[in-house]
Amino acid sequence: MKGHEAIIRQFLANGIDHMFGNPGTVEQGFLDALEDVPEMHYILTLQESIAVLCADGYARARFNPALVQIHSSPGLGNAIGNLYQAFKGQSPLVVIGGDAGIQYQAMDAQMAADLVAMAEPVTKWSAMVQHPSSLLRMVRRAIKIACTPPCGPVYLCLPQDILDAEVSEEIFPAHIPSFDTRPSEDKLASLIPLITGAQNPVFLVGDGVAWTASAGLGNAESIGLAPLVQLAELVGAKVYEADGGETNFPENHPLYCGSTGHMFGAASLPLIQDADLVMVFGCYLMPEVFPHLGDIFAPGTSVVHVDSNPGNIAKNHRVDVSFVCRPMAFVEALLSQLSSALSTSYKLESDQRTQAVIQHSQSFAHSVIASYEPTPSRPSDQYDDKSIYMKSGFFIRMLADHIPDDYVIFDEALTNSPPISEFLPGLYPGQKMMTRGGSLGTGFPGAIGAKLAHPDKTVIGFSGDGGSMYTIQSLWTAARHGVAAKFVVCQNRSYRLLQANISQFWKERGISGRQFPTSFDLSYPQISFDTIAHSFGVAGERVWNPDQVVPAIERMLTHSGPYLINLVLEGDVHPELVGVHCGQ
Repeated sequence: MKGHEAIIRQFLANGIDHMFGNPGTVEQGFLDALEDVPEMHYILTLQESIAVLCADGYARARFNPALVQIHSSPGLGNAIGNLYQAFKGQSPLVVIGGDAGIQYQAMDAQMAADLVAMAEPVTKWSAMVQHPSSLLRMVRRAIKIACTPPCGPVYLCLPQDILDAEVSEEIFPAHIPSFDTRPSEDKLASLIPLITGAQNPVFLVGDGVAWTASAGLGNAESIGLAPLVQLAELVGAKVYEADGGETNFPENHPLYCGSTGHMFGAASLPLIQDADLVMVFGCYLMPEVFPHLGDIFAPGTSVVHVDSNPGNIAKNHRVDVSFVCRPMAFVEALLSQLSSALSTSYKLESDQRTQAVIQHSQSFAHSVIASYEPTPSRPSDQYDDKSIYMKSGFFIRMLADHIPDDYVIFDEALTNSPPISEFLPGLYPGQKMMTRGGSLGTGFPGAIGAKLAHPDKTVIGFSGDGGSMYTIQSLWTAARHGVAAKFVVCQNRSYRLLQANISQFWKERGISGRQFPTSFDLSYPQISFDTIAHSFGVAGERVWNPDQVVPAIERMLTHSGPYLINLVLEGDVHPELVGVHCGQ
């Protein structure tokens, strides 16, 4: 058997039966071999970044590895940005890339590059197969490394002359090491005084929770987050997401207080500085663009960090006690000791803390959601698609009223995400995914991957007009393969997040009286997303007033194929200035 076919059968041995890719000349041999191995389903995308993002959604929805095929140096270059976000989010992608051959490397030929070095900064492991005798060994190693916590993408270059050779290696599944270790009873016991002495405990959770919720990779829905929820309830702790991309705590739970944010340390600092006990599960501190550079904990605060990734522990800030293991294994072991150690008076104090958290979180959530107008503020006919536009709250609330309970959401709505969390909360790992790592364009291809993972569930991808245009050609892939994902563009005709960020920039520097940069304005020429969808073979429509919302949602949910709603929303835009200030 030639290497072209052997690698396909090696992936199948590990249960990997979908390949997301974009073909190139130096990959032609094993792409030709795919025709003889129908068990491997090739999902054709129109650019390598989309292949990576579809595979990312597929992996995250199943909590299993996904396979990506890319072209050589130009293809790897296209993929780099989204490999970075997969790397930041612990997504186990096995990326295979082509090369003309070992025999040509001395020639500095067309498309020659140091491919292994290009991929190294955004992968757990990057390598090139050097000899046919180790081809399958290297493929198995790639699968093992991608799937071993902390999970992450790997890159393996497969030169064409290596694949042309006969393979004598045996095909057998790659072995994934178990991380199902448990902390010692003595060390767990040392935590009891820290917990019972705390008056204001805070939990910080990250994607290490979801990716290791079960003892091995697989659908975490079967285990869920019940042990962590039980511990939070027992302690009466506020629970914050530390910029996670997965559902690491049920978003509808009264102790869930939202995210610490991904941008400014000044926003997260007040959330934890009054805590006297901080327990960190599966994340590093703090994952922000502009993190606080000083101490983030008050003097005397006890800090406990539990993670399968030792690199996260004490990476930037003080830690008093740590455990290298699956966070859920730690929680289960701690619960067995803690439940019997708590006094009646402690339980009363915990209940009082819980009620205080609930009152605060409900009040805060109500004030935030109200700004998105879940009920329209004026009659429908006043929304004229010219000067008066809806906000997103009503659409998302109506969608929640009509969508089946087994929904899966890929949320790249960014500035329109709060009402999604309120009305379409993630309840277990794999039900709701968000972008991470700063990449735009994840929402639509991520939804395609998630729908392929769960063909019987209703899968909806949200994006903005800025983000969706990064990967709009992913709609073609949905149409070609009959992937019945649904897509919503929250079209505020701007880079709204950048407007919010520069507002903070001005505030910190005492700057006032400025207009948003014209380069943040996407209003001219206005993009017609439903027209673009139609050109790719995807049904869609434009919605701009409340009377259109429910009929459009019903059409989208009952349509048998992919469907897009172009939801036109309020935006701070000035099309009359484009060309005056922007030099266009």
